[in-house]
Amino acid sequence: MIIRCDNCSVSLQLDESKIPSGNFSVRCPRCQNLLRVQKDASGKGLSTVDQLAASKPAAPTADSPTDFAAKENDMQINSALRSLLTALQSEKAVMESDDDDDEKPRRILLCLGEKSDETAKLLAKSGYKVYVAQTPAQANERLREGKTEILIFSPDFAAEMGGAAVIQQKANAMYSSERRRLFLISLEEEGTTMNAHDGFLRNLNLIVNTNDIAQLPLILNRSLGDYNDLYNHFNRASGLASI
Repeated sequence: MIIRCDNCSVSLQLDESKIPSGNFSVRCPRCQNLLRVQKDASGKGLSTVDQLAASKPAAPTADSPTDFAAKENDMQINSALRSLLTALQSEKAVMESDDDDDEKPRRILLCLGEKSDETAKLLAKSGYKVYVAQTPAQANERLREGKTEILIFSPDFAAEMGGAAVIQQKANAMYSSERRRLFLISLEEEGTTMNAHDGFLRNLNLIVNTNDIAQLPLILNRSLGDYNDLYNHFNRASGLASI
């Protein structure tokens, strides 16, 4: 049996005589990602080609703003002009950033279960470009694109595939330079919204209780603003844009 890691894309050859009779998990020897192998009716795993076809990137929602690309382009042009003006200053004084982070067009990936539709519509209405993943593989393919910096997941995401655990494991395995560029949010029934201590212990940037979904855009703007302020000087020195 050949399976494909949805994190690093390596193909693994498994000995048919040594694999369990039902669905099973195996750890990728290259990236240590935990792969959950789903068998078809005949008891065989999907072919590598079928796995590639199934691992398409998470699709954008129909409610995403139609002028998102134009807003993003304007933001990039304005950012480039500010950088040029800063470089031309004779005394090299640091210009105060007039980026309006509240107005910045952002991409957001949802890896949710029951609350997926409600959350997607709310965020799209607030100006986010929203992508919705049905499986961990779709989430990984969208993240591989490198443009989606905000991810919201919940414990009931693709539960049969251990979706939440896969997302958390991927974040935990990231290098620090990658992890800083992913704003990871857990949407859950038991958590306390904006509990920074609990979030730190769980390697999360933000926790939001499901009862506070209606206020999610406000919570996001405040939390992202604080996060960008924290890494402001680091991002400037590294030539990186804020999230």
